[in-house]
Amino acid sequence: MPLVRRYLPFVLSAFIAFVFVQSLFFKFTGSKESIYIFSTIRDWSGIALFEPAGRWIIGLSELVASILLFVPRARIFGAALAIGIMTGAIFFHLFSPLGIEVLGDQGLLFTMACGVWISGWVILALHAEEIRELVSWALGSTVKANSAQAR
Repeated sequence: MPLVRRYLPFVLSAFIAFVFVQSLFFKFTGSKESIYIFSTIRDWSGIALFEPAGRWIIGLSELVASILLFVPRARIFGAALAIGIMTGAIFFHLFSPLGIEVLGDQGLLFTMACGVWISGWVILALHAEEIRELVSWALGSTVKANSAQAR
């Protein structure tokens, strides 16, 4: 089990980064597929920023998440960012006209989004103690600051 806890976060981080980084080319070059996805979401939501700004913002966010996943002290932030991005992707696949199958991909994008989402949660679960310590530290700092201000 210790080997799994030691290497699984790296393997899952590599998977997430692979999915994110390989999609950057499509988002940043304005490929037909990326424009279709973000235009569909734009038209459905009525939020004009989805295409092209949303495509760029999501691409940059995926790049940041990919980098954070390989910095051991920042891995939990990369995983949390990946979960957030993929929660949005899964939502739009399920609840917008985008659908699970996009341009005949047989659901590959949706499946990859689900795989990244699950991988992010597993990384966070494997780092639960680190997250507890971070939250405790943050709350402790807040409590100390508030008690100092009260004096």
